Amino acid sequence: MDAITGFCLTLRPRSLVIGDHQPPKLSTPKRTVSLLSLYKNQKSKTKLTLSSMTAPLQVSAFSTIGARKEESGTASSGLVGENDLLIVGPGVLGRLVAEKWRQEHPGCQVYGQTVTTDHHDELIKMGINPSLKGTKATQQYPYVIFCAPPSRTSDYPGDVREAALSWNGDGSFVFTSSSAPFDCFDNGQCNEDSPVVPIGRSPRTDVLLKAEKVVLESGGCALRLAGLYISFSVLNYVDFINNRGAHTYWLEKGTVEFRPDHILNLIHYEDAASLAVAILKKKIRSRIFLGCDNHPLSRQEVMDLVAKSGKFSKKFVAFTGTSDPLGKRLNNSKTREEIGWEPEYPSFAHFLGVSK
Repeated sequence: MDAITGFCLTLRPRSLVIGDHQPPKLSTPKRTVSLLSLYKNQKSKTKLTLSSMTAPLQVSAFSTIGARKEESGTASSGLVGENDLLIVGPGVLGRLVAEKWRQEHPGCQVYGQTVTTDHHDELIKMGINPSLKGTKATQQYPYVIFCAPPSRTSDYPGDVREAALSWNGDGSFVFTSSSAPFDCFDNGQCNEDSPVVPIGRSPRTDVLLKAEKVVLESGGCALRLAGLYISFSVLNYVDFINNRGAHTYWLEKGTVEFRPDHILNLIHYEDAASLAVAILKKKIRSRIFLGCDNHPLSRQEVMDLVAKSGKFSKKFVAFTGTSDPLGKRLNNSKTREEIGWEPEYPSFAHFLGVSK
């Protein structure tokens, strides 16, 4: 949790709001869970329930990231399809990307790489064959997306470099970054071309900028995402989803020592996933894009909307800070025009059902 903004900053941004050789193919369980359908079928409810899919999401997960043929001398076995996708870090965002990619490319294979076995049981129930990072790869992929956070590694840029090596240079490579590097802390305006924090000023932004540099040098694109939010629970997936995000944290605390006028920027997980998929499909090289809903809100405005929605039992009391830094107002009109993308959830208020 970021002490300033109240967001959990990850490159597979993990907050609710207001925070990689071809593997053996295993049979897919008959009963699988679709995250996208789980949410969309019941998005008017605060808590959602498990549903089944007759056409399972075909995702395989395994434990390697490899080297390009020209660098490793390893020839392709020819088993990888032209639309196959590797997801490094198949968490909430990665799984939504997998679903949307399968919708765009029926019959393709989606591969995943995990760091621990913490959620393997849930992955198996969702039709995903999980295994751990670490086995030497002998295969490359036309599409690669890196959604893993920096919190569980000592060499984040190195991990991103390994993921880049697993890309065969066709298709696209996309790295989900954060909007944190933008050098603006006065609630001012920012877009895709705004200046970033100089290397050396902040360890937090250094790791992101160094990882982005690896991506851009490899020909990939960085997608800087604003604060992600979503609201649902899915049986065995509950602990992975629930109680994550600034608004739930603030509701729990009641009184928070942050200033209320700090500007936050948001994007729904589904919209972040659809934007990432749209960028992957464009096959663009070495660019930085921005993901946000273009409706910045102050912390106080966020909590006012939460209260107005009537969807939360707890009551927030107040922000009491006066001297912590301000935020920034993000605008991604340039990304929208170039990619041809618009969010399904145009604002947090719209998502809560309280927009005017």
